[in-house]
Order: sequence, then structure tokens, then C-alpha cells
Amino acid sequence: MRSELLRATVLAGTFGGFLAFAAVAAEPPAQPYGVQSGDVTADSAVIWGRSDGPARMVVEVATDPEFSDARRIEGPAALEDSDFTAKVDVTGLPSGQRIHYRVTFVDLNDISVAGEPMTGSFRTAPSGAQDIRFVWAGDTAGQGWGINKAWGGMKIYRAMAGVEPHFFIHNGDYVYADGPIPAEKKLPDGTVWRNVTTPQTDKVAETLDEFRGRYRYNLMDTNVRAFNATVPQYVQWDDHETVNNWYPQEMLDGDDRYTVKSAALLAARAKQAFAEYTPIRYSSEQERIYRMFHYGPAMDLFMIDMRSYRGPNGTNRQPEMGPDTAFLGAGQVKWLKQRLLASTATWKVIASDMPIGLVVRDGKEHFENMANGDGPALGRELEFANLLRFIKDEGIRNVVFFTADVHYTAAHYYDPAKAQFTDFSPFWEFVSGPLNAGTFGPNDLDNTFGPQVVFQKAPSDGRVNLPPSAGLQFFGQVDIDGRTRVMTVALKDLSGATLYEVDLKPEM
Repeated sequence: MRSELLRATVLAGTFGGFLAFAAVAAEPPAQPYGVQSGDVTADSAVIWGRSDGPARMVVEVATDPEFSDARRIEGPAALEDSDFTAKVDVTGLPSGQRIHYRVTFVDLNDISVAGEPMTGSFRTAPSGAQDIRFVWAGDTAGQGWGINKAWGGMKIYRAMAGVEPHFFIHNGDYVYADGPIPAEKKLPDGTVWRNVTTPQTDKVAETLDEFRGRYRYNLMDTNVRAFNATVPQYVQWDDHETVNNWYPQEMLDGDDRYTVKSAALLAARAKQAFAEYTPIRYSSEQERIYRMFHYGPAMDLFMIDMRSYRGPNGTNRQPEMGPDTAFLGAGQVKWLKQRLLASTATWKVIASDMPIGLVVRDGKEHFENMANGDGPALGRELEFANLLRFIKDEGIRNVVFFTADVHYTAAHYYDPAKAQFTDFSPFWEFVSGPLNAGTFGPNDLDNTFGPQVVFQKAPSDGRVNLPPSAGLQFFGQVDIDGRTRVMTVALKDLSGATLYEVDLKPEM
């Protein structure tokens, strides 16, 4: 927080002296956490900033990097109730172009004082046929692996920026609010991983300030801030923004780390912090994270939410659908079916916060994911079987899933000829991550929907929670040719090297 500076002038004389204090102007508002853009459309984008005190956000946008054609938008006040974050939803932009923006904060204590501007840029979605490039991954700064300045910080963000994507999909676990970040972690070779720490990373997040502090922590990394300034984001959430494997009905009675026992209360605070600190176009009345975006004739992007509307994490073996088998929830499933059916884009890209056919357990007998082991569709799988049948019956083509969550990278082909539930059209799912978190896997496959491992890269010899310095950090890159509509998917590592690549030809 800024403090007023006082200049003292000491006047001394023969018979004594006195102090004369002259107050000077307050320091201008600063922006310690950079700028971000997100939820880009063909003619709009959300621009985010944070001041270090009460200030008004002012945004300028231009197609010229020198801002010769700048348009000025006076934005909202950044006050205590939003932790001094602010957003402007800029409209009236040209499609398919690089837009440059400049964020300035004006001191509300003295509106004649403005801080130094911070600049960024993004590319609007095309309205016509253009090449598209994006990257995706998830799982940032988990398992106590935080910002190690000696190692270079969160270097995978630098690798993602290096491929110059048009946008980034963050598949969730944007922060690990349930995982303290210690000052040091001993590595298997005897060396020490040293983290930057803050008061909010000392314990699990329970208060709103503690949740906010986890977002501020990630934004302390220079790689993350540089990436955010030039690559717009589409974000979703999963469990670790709140607490591991949570569901709305859960009570944390057995977890002594928490004085707040209601997952619903923790999630409400977590969602507010998520909305404040990400460039999401968000309505506090609806509190809805699922949404879609058009990318010209080549692609529609569907961001779904597998966390907010689910039933309890149980044995997941119910023979019929009901409240306890909800995963996306009836309302979101209806929305997704309607939007998929209405889509005229070649590719329907579904960003999913969890994989479909990988088993993710919550304890010994319960399941966190929809997958519940080999066999016919049961429990939460029934909801997804219903969606897949709808996609097939309605002739909806070229549906591809992109996901993270399991902390390794893989390419899966879902084949009805090798499935227990067969009433669907074959499709691909691609998995990538983590982003400066522990590496795990691979997970067991569930044969209900016939997933086939075409490629995977994970720790060998049963090793778990490998540090980022082990090199097993992953992201994915997608290129869609604007002319042929061929989708090229590449799985990449920490250095940006391609581990696997496949060309998907669309069904026309």
C-alpha cells in the first residue's frame, strides 16, 4: 500500500531549532501484478488490471502499437471490495486483428495523479477464414512447487509464449488454494528447491483474502506476467481453486487444516477471487463459468464446468440418472446440446477441466471423475453417455476435447468399436499439464467409452510428484489451417519441443 511521503526540513539557530514538515503528493498508483486480457470475441475483450490502492482504471485501445489511433475508456473504480482489481469489457473492436492496449490507474485520493501505464496486446477472434493457433494446459503451482527464482520461475509460461499463440485455454487448477507453499523443498538429489513465499501461502485458503492471495502469488512470477500481457486467456476452474476433490454438498469434518468446514462456503469465496483475478466475462448474479466463443467458420470454443453442479463423490455405480449422478448438471447439459447443435463451425472444441476416460479416485472406494472403472455406463457416466448419443444422433461432427488435471500429457482416441457403451461417434481427447506443479501419472483407463492411448508421457518407475526441474511439464498447441480446416495438435514439453503431433482432417 502506498504511504504519503513527508519531507522534513530542519532549521537550526543559535537559540534552538524546530522541525518544519511539508507534505508532498502521494505516490502514483502502481500495478504490481501486470495486465491481462481474456474472453476475446470478434469485436470485444475483457481487459484486467490491479492497482495497489483506491484508483480508477483507464484503458486505451488501438490497432497501432504507437497508439496513434487510441480510443480511451474510463473504467470502474478499483476499491477494497474487489481487492483493487478492475476490468473493462471493451467493445467495437475490429475482428481478426492485433489490438494494443494501455492500462492506467488514476489516484482517487487526488485525481490529478496517475500512475505509469502498462501495455499489453491480444488478437481478436476472426469473423472470416483465418489460421488459428492456441495453446492449452492446466494445474499451476501445485504440490508446493512455487516460484523458484534461482531456477527461472515458472518457465513453462515462457515456452508457451514462444509459440506466439492467439490465445490460451487454462483448464483449471488455476491456483492451488489448498496447498501451502513452503520456503524450501528437498529434492531427491539432495539439492533444495527454494520458493518465494507470502503470508497467504503459509496455510490452506479459507478467508477471501487468503484465496485472493493465491492469485496474487502466481502473478508475482515474471514469466506469468509477460505471458498474460500478450496472450489472451479463456479460463475455467476445477477443484484446487477451492479444496481438493470438493463437491457442493461436502463437509470437511475430517480435515483438521480447515476451521471452515463447508465446501460450499469455501467455494463461494474461491469463486469470487477467481472472478476478480482472471479476465473472465462474469456475472455475479449468475455466477456462471461455462460459456462459448465463435472463432469464425473454423472453430467454436465451449468452456464447460465439471465442478459447480456435480453430485457427491460416491461409488458412482448408480444404474439410472438422478441428482447423485450429476456431473455437468442438467442445465449445463441442455445448454451444451443446444449450442453444439446450433454451431456451424467446422470444429467444436470443448475445453474440459477433467478427462473423460481416466480414472481419478477420491479415496479408496469413491470417484472424483466420471470414470468409475471398466464396464457399462453407470453413475456419472450416464450423463456423458447421453451427451455422446445426442452428438451422434444429431450428426454433430468434429468434436474434440482438450483437458488437463492429471499432471501428464496424452493423446486418447475414443473408439466405439472397443467400448462398453457403443452408441457414439469416435472422437479425440488431448491432455496436457502441469504448469509448474508436481508431475504424476499415468492414470488407469476406463473402457466404458473405449479410450485408446495413442501417446502419453508421464513419470516412469512409479515416481510421483516430480518437481518442475525434472522437466516433465507439458502444454499443448493447436493449429487450424484457415483454408483446409485441418487441425494439427502437438503435445510439447518444458523446452517447447514437440513430443507428439497429429493432423486431424475434418469431416465435412
